[in-house]
Amino acid sequence: MSEKFDVVIAGGAIMGSSTAYHLAADPGFTGRVLVVEKDMTYAKSATALSLSSIRQQFSSPINIRVGLAGVAFLRELKQKLEVDGEAPDVPFTENGYLYLASEAGAQTLRDNHVVQAREGAQIALLSPDEIEARYPYLSADGVALGALGLRNEGWFDSYQLLQAFRRKARSLGVVYREEKVVEVERTGSHVTAVRLGGGDCVACGAFVDTAGASGASEIARGLGVEIPVRSRKRCVFVFEAKPRWLDCPLVIDTNGVFFRPEGVTFVTGVSPPEAEDPDCDDFEVIWPQFEELLWPTVAHRAPALESLKLVRAWACHYDLNIFDHNAIVGPLPGFENAYIAVGFSGHGVQQSPAVGRGLAELIAHGRYVALDLSDFGWARIAAGRPLLERNVI
Repeated sequence: MSEKFDVVIAGGAIMGSSTAYHLAADPGFTGRVLVVEKDMTYAKSATALSLSSIRQQFSSPINIRVGLAGVAFLRELKQKLEVDGEAPDVPFTENGYLYLASEAGAQTLRDNHVVQAREGAQIALLSPDEIEARYPYLSADGVALGALGLRNEGWFDSYQLLQAFRRKARSLGVVYREEKVVEVERTGSHVTAVRLGGGDCVACGAFVDTAGASGASEIARGLGVEIPVRSRKRCVFVFEAKPRWLDCPLVIDTNGVFFRPEGVTFVTGVSPPEAEDPDCDDFEVIWPQFEELLWPTVAHRAPALESLKLVRAWACHYDLNIFDHNAIVGPLPGFENAYIAVGFSGHGVQQSPAVGRGLAELIAHGRYVALDLSDFGWARIAAGRPLLERNVI
């Protein structure tokens, strides 16, 4: 053994770095933390390629609570993640989400609203006339009901948040190493060490798997646990248009297409139907998606955007939990000192503050303290009991 750390985290993007920060900042934890990340440029990381949005418009209480916790962290991060008097700059555009439903989906928005209000989320239900009065540039054609986040919803810069987590974690003594975890060693129900691609073997007191879709699955499989997470491609298209609407929300149309402003441009995309969403590890943009679905939908919903200019696009990957499209967080089944956080299905960036804190609490205190994340645990998968979430984008 070349070294020993109290905690080794596989995966140093936003989930791993949030966990590392929250561990190092916890007064009840005094150990050493190592974060192992295979590519510290993060060029193809889901974190860096994310649209970095945050919301409370979910149907399940746990997702709403985690969203509210994420916003609370964003509002305090300058104080929490300040290093040597320098506060990180992670602007938050609080324009809200606007979900649009046809008659067929209107009752779902009403049902969700009951749960959201109970959890303290500030969501307004809007009639078609109220939508057009509030946003004159939007057409409510085909819309029976809208749901708008009045507060605590919007978007931010996930890459800057990642770097802020990393910088603060390192200032608190966390060690980062650009390597790949190629093997995890165990003795019975305990992880004892990790082997790195460079040949080192690092002993550990606890192990955390936050290595994303393919990485986390590969590591868990090596420990005898098959997790229902697959890598699925999502494409983001950026276009220019003359209008600039400073109050424009993130609009989710009745067919699932979304668009929102991004500085002087707009971004748009969609999650394809399950039958058209194969496992994927390439980063090739699906260009017909824009011409055949996205542009017509955007032009219909916001007629002034019909004369747009596509300027660029990129592909990224969701670590999609094919069991129920919700995160898998908590102890790895069959182990007493191994933990996992994977399968966020597009919600990882916004859920990273609460999940990183929760994992740190499990390690440092043996239980969740600030927010109970047990609903995300493995028990539901073992029992074949999906965590129902109707609002999946």
